Amino acid sequence: MTDFASLRRHMVDGQVRPADVTDIRILTAMLEVPRERFVPDKAKALAYLDQDLGLGAAGAATRRLMKPMVLSKLIQALSLESTARVLIVGAATGYSAAVIARIAAEVVALEQDTALAQMAQSALAGLSNVQVVTGPLAQGYAAAAPYDAILVEGAVEELPDTLRSQLKEGGLLACIQGSSPASSAMLYCRTGNELGGRRIFDATASLLPGFAKAQHFAF
Repeated sequence: MTDFASLRRHMVDGQVRPADVTDIRILTAMLEVPRERFVPDKAKALAYLDQDLGLGAAGAATRRLMKPMVLSKLIQALSLESTARVLIVGAATGYSAAVIARIAAEVVALEQDTALAQMAQSALAGLSNVQVVTGPLAQGYAAAAPYDAILVEGAVEELPDTLRSQLKEGGLLACIQGSSPASSAMLYCRTGNELGGRRIFDATASLLPGFAKAQHFAF
């Protein structure tokens, strides 16, 4: 029988801590949340590997959970207060929501694939401060805005104005931007109607549906 508790400890000690994740709240949450609960049965043995984890076909693309190191560093960059309201865009099966729910006051987990959203609903049962909602990812979730922080759980080529408008003044947004291998983790802050950003570390992730760069044709 697989000892998932030991695998969880090895994940935190071998992948997350060495990546300069020092926020004890994140480390504790990742030790507590059973990541294997958020992956398909056939992939449970792979749940703690240092890699993006495929969740099967969702629409035209294969959706993935971010590797633990990248996810933990993005969460740390958001500097979440215990009172924070957080939107997760592309929450998939809800693993990141379960981690953040142990740090922040409210979590809205947005997913557009209904099968993944149903998995998230089941896996997150019992967490009263998490709301799983469905809808197009690039539109965010205006009904619960504004947010103190937004985590985009996947890669984007362009950030839509809808997400900027759903951040509070001074709110932070973390994502992976660009296409592999020329992609980076980015941290954005809203100031007025502007969204200023800076690179925080090298990272890759699978492109989320709805976030591809618009094609422009020259005649």
